[in-house]
Amino acid sequence: MSGAEPASRTGRAWLRLRVRLFHLWFLARRPITFGVRGVVHDAAADAVFLIRHTYMPGWQLPGGGVEVGETALAALARELAEEGNIEIAAPPVLKSVHLNRHASRRDHVAVYLVTAFRQAAPKLPDMEIAEAGFFALDALPEATTAGTRRRLAEIFGGEEPCGEW
Repeated sequence: MSGAEPASRTGRAWLRLRVRLFHLWFLARRPITFGVRGVVHDAAADAVFLIRHTYMPGWQLPGGGVEVGETALAALARELAEEGNIEIAAPPVLKSVHLNRHASRRDHVAVYLVTAFRQAAPKLPDMEIAEAGFFALDALPEATTAGTRRRLAEIFGGEEPCGEW
């Protein structure tokens, strides 16, 4: 073992520590949250799946936050299963990413179009979801949120995607 190896190992360890400290500082200074929403489209009925939470007003697209160590697609699959008993049957298509200032100045949401899926059973109300179901695109519930309406207009109405939710 040469005399340079311990110094080299020490240098690499110090570099790893510096990188880790920088990432922790960055996280504390600039935390960012990232979520996913799924536009589950039943083409035969020209309908989309919407949910109404127990803790906030309006009908919206199912989805939620991406957990630490979780991919966006895994989060989407988890959220659709939890909020709609929906299983993704083919890869969804990423349609857009938006800054959601309603949640925070650092919250971003990826919107996926899901056209191949299975629903094991209709979603029954629980502690989080008051109501859920498929609605024809031309007959959305009156209380559908503005952000949900904009995403649907972008995907199905040909409107240009907006960078804001």
